[in-house]
Amino acid sequence: MKLFEFLLVALTLASGLILLADKLYFARRRARRAGLLDSEPAVVDYSRAFFPVLAIVLVVRSFIAEPYKIPSSSMMPNLLIGDFILVNKFAYGLRLPLTNTTFVPLGEPARGDVVVFHFPGHNDQDPNKGENFIKRVVGVPGDQVAFEGNSLTLNGQPVKYEDKGIYAGHRGHGEGASLLVEELPGRTHTVLETAYPAGQGEWTVPAGKYLVMGDNRDNSDDGRFWGLLPEENLRGKAFLIWLNCSGWFCKDGFEPSRIGSGVK
Repeated sequence: MKLFEFLLVALTLASGLILLADKLYFARRRARRAGLLDSEPAVVDYSRAFFPVLAIVLVVRSFIAEPYKIPSSSMMPNLLIGDFILVNKFAYGLRLPLTNTTFVPLGEPARGDVVVFHFPGHNDQDPNKGENFIKRVVGVPGDQVAFEGNSLTLNGQPVKYEDKGIYAGHRGHGEGASLLVEELPGRTHTVLETAYPAGQGEWTVPAGKYLVMGDNRDNSDDGRFWGLLPEENLRGKAFLIWLNCSGWFCKDGFEPSRIGSGVK
């Protein structure tokens, strides 16, 4: 994703600069020398054809909505492996491509939001540092959060759970886990838990930070293990599943019922 974003920005800028230079200098020079007989250079012709397309893709992807694919089971049962989702890029402010710097603040994550972010990493040598991750916000600035025995306590109040039985699993993942409804203030949603709870601890969430966790609580590399998420790492808010397809040409499965589903 980072390479694609870099190439998109680079190609858009390059084609735009070529067109600008041609308009301001080279086109006039050709006209003075040979009038209408000189043909337009191929690089200018290609730039004229591709610049509008590149610019539109860059604007939409950077400031409106961006697609992502779910690669792991950490957000089951709500997001499945093979889900293609759309992420609202302006929910938490307009951000510059590549640097991810906010230049127009528009909002902040709410408790229960499913967010995409640049992974801060367990340490500076973490090979996944900077990659796109997706988790749920369970703690916002000012919150006191505790997680013990697969149960959340928020600002001193235990979060309520409703047992929904045993999860059937999906394509070999999650079978036998307990399916629960978690009444997180802000958004009620489902979670999975096993008999082996992971990531116990307590956190105080300061300004500019968030505690994020996966819905598949015992199979998620999240803020319980690498710490609080900085606001500047946010990429956007997940809001729509537009496809579910696993494997090349969907050879491992295609689920039309997932198309158009909202992210819960």
